[in-house]
Amino acid sequence: MWISVTLHAQAQRAETLSDALMEAGALSVAIEDADAGTEAEKAQFGEPGHHPASLWDHSRVIALFDADADIGKSVAHAATLAGLAPPPFTTEEVAEQNWVQLTQSQFDPIEITDRLWIVPSWHTAPDEHAINIELDPGMAFGTGSHPTTRLCLEWLCAEVAPQRSQSVLDYGCGSGILGIAAAKLGAAEVLGVDIDDKALESARYNASRNGVDLRLQHSRKSLDRCFDVVVANILTNPLCVLAPLLSARVANGGRLVLSGVLESQTDQVIAAYAPFLTLTTGATREGWARLEGMRPAGDAPHAC
Repeated sequence: MWISVTLHAQAQRAETLSDALMEAGALSVAIEDADAGTEAEKAQFGEPGHHPASLWDHSRVIALFDADADIGKSVAHAATLAGLAPPPFTTEEVAEQNWVQLTQSQFDPIEITDRLWIVPSWHTAPDEHAINIELDPGMAFGTGSHPTTRLCLEWLCAEVAPQRSQSVLDYGCGSGILGIAAAKLGAAEVLGVDIDDKALESARYNASRNGVDLRLQHSRKSLDRCFDVVVANILTNPLCVLAPLLSARVANGGRLVLSGVLESQTDQVIAAYAPFLTLTTGATREGWARLEGMRPAGDAPHAC
């Protein structure tokens, strides 16, 4: 049994109060939008090199304490450390649970299209005749539930086929979900690249359990060839930085597919790639966009 304590704080005080609560004995602290679920809800997205200017104007600070903690004393001590008057708070008991079972119950099979499903290992595939990717939530991004992942998977379903004998580069592969999907859909060869060693381990494991040949390498290693399909589901800032590299990996007649881009950021990414390839918005979902480009087959050969 634990005690969950909820306090409210203005944006400029929320992080200071959170740190103080940890010093006062909290086991964990989270900050949420106190206006979530209302018209005043304020979405925030952070990415490397571009952090939100501040937290939510009205923040909810939630701290977890041991059941035998003196909550009033701990909150008062935290307030003193933060230079605040003792704030009002509410408490709620958190009972011991089967956390594995609870987590698993939150992840059901995901239908990407009528021929592609993402199926956690504890579920039976809803359609045994479809292409089923067995994938569990883990340390690397990519379970099929995020709109950007779905946008890329939908494109792969429509454009990758065995008869096309395509080579695919999945840059920023995370869990390996896009590369695995490409392989199962009939790509002739797939290379996954990531900056994170843990992600590469996750992708290697997921590829093995799905019985596909997915080559993997760290991003520090140079790429010395072109691909028929280059897909990158990352975030806007790194995608812009990577524009010269990713564009150069697209073969003549090849396709470039980017996601991890908010609809409001599409012009920024399109401009970053304009010196190399023309991008257009191929599809959107829940405020996110998929950008697509093609290197004309008649282009002058370029170095790979």
